[in-house]
Parts: sequence; C-alpha cells; structure tokens
Amino acid sequence: MSRHLTEVRDWMTDDPVTIAPQLSLYEAYTRMIENDIRRLPVVDRRGNLLGVITLSDVVKTAAFTRDSAKVESDLLANTQNVAAIMTEAPFTVAPDDTIQEAAELMLENQVSGLPVVDGARVVGIITESDIFRLVVESWASVEIEM
Repeated sequence: MSRHLTEVRDWMTDDPVTIAPQLSLYEAYTRMIENDIRRLPVVDRRGNLLGVITLSDVVKTAAFTRDSAKVESDLLANTQNVAAIMTEAPFTVAPDDTIQEAAELMLENQVSGLPVVDGARVVGIITESDIFRLVVESWASVEIEM
C-alpha cells in the first residue's frame, strides 16, 4: 500500500459531528446516540478545537444505571455544560500524518479516537474503527494478489 493511502486524510471521517462548549450534557448525549458515535470534538464558533467529550464522560455524570431512560432523565436535570467535563487540549493528528502515527498516539495514550485538525480547525476524526477498516482492506488486497 502506498504511503499516500496510509495518510490520516484517506481514512478519517470528514466533517465530524461536533458540539459547542456551552451546550448541555443532554445535548451531547443525544448527538452521540443519534449518530451512533462515542466522542464529540468540542469547538468554538470558528470550528477550532477546544476539547473532546466522550459518551463515557457524559454517562458517568448520571446516576449509576443501565436504564437509558434514567440516564436521559438524569442528564436533563444536570445543569453542567459540555465545557465542565470535556477533556481540554486532547491529543490530535493532522490530515497528512500517517495512520501509523495516529495508531501509535492512540495506543500510547489509551484513546480510541483523535480529532484531525488543520491548524486549530477540526477537519475530521480518526478512530480505531477507521484503522481496523484499513487493516481489513489491506488484508483483502493481499489475498487478491496471491
């Protein structure tokens, strides 16, 4: 596989779902559930990265329960906003970084996804699922060549 095809830009999700820091934890939870994602880049009005909030971060603020209706009601009652619990200054990668660099950063820091930034502006997100997709497609192309 050529070096170009192992750049983050070729495997990231473009224009990821994001959230503003002043919005509620319930709004963050709803966006993640509706979009079947586990993390949201937190951005300012210009799309610059301020932090990351994960589904795990949000659910931890609710009372311990496996009942999603209870989680939702707890989050509706919670007055904290996204900025209160987001991870500030998260690890990031650039679009022209390699998948290897992204994977190493994820492994070293035990994170499952990274915002992709151009300067400070969020342009994508790369997750362990994206990297698994690359691995599977690489294996498939090797089998075809054999």
